[in-house]
Amino acid sequence: MTLPNATLFPQALLPLYIFEPRYRRMLADALDSTRMFCVAMQQPGSSRETPLPVAGLGMIRVCVGHKDGTSHLILQGVARVELEETVRRRPYRVEQVRPLETPPCDSVTADALMAKVRELIQERFSLGLPFPFMAKSGMAEHHQSPPVSASEVINYLDSIPGPEQAADLVSCAVLPDAEQRQAILEALDVETRLRRLIQFMMREIRIHRKGNND
Repeated sequence: MTLPNATLFPQALLPLYIFEPRYRRMLADALDSTRMFCVAMQQPGSSRETPLPVAGLGMIRVCVGHKDGTSHLILQGVARVELEETVRRRPYRVEQVRPLETPPCDSVTADALMAKVRELIQERFSLGLPFPFMAKSGMAEHHQSPPVSASEVINYLDSIPGPEQAADLVSCAVLPDAEQRQAILEALDVETRLRRLIQFMMREIRIHRKGNND
């Protein structure tokens, strides 16, 4: 499935409304087989349906069908994948994919970067910046600012097992820009993900501070 501004991170949950005939067919086929399909972001600026090469593979956790043939579902990210070759385009796009593995990271460096992420999350709260997505128990809830405190978010962050998952879920939770999220999805090593996340968060904070001072 190719969607504008969509990023499916491993472990995050993505709610979807299925209404196009081709995606209804795709959903039916997925439910009859592996319960999995990929979500790729549409190539920015392209007028054609051109998916970016790195996408998220997801598993259908919940699906509710409606009398009119549409469905609501929750897709949970399973892995990063690379789209290698288009097998067919009709009735829906089918791609040959390759799972993308995360290489081992330096724990000392990752811990230092995570400490900076925590610091920036606290600063975002102090500035009143919204959370476009909120990761709760691995769930991404779209377009809601969570009624929670900075300490609750930090405690949740500390409960996530490892910097790899933390980098993905924080990126899902705090980055409003789809291309920034995609840049982190495309980063294979954890340190690069965390450095990009820090860079994007610092940029947002800097722009916010500048806007308030003008």
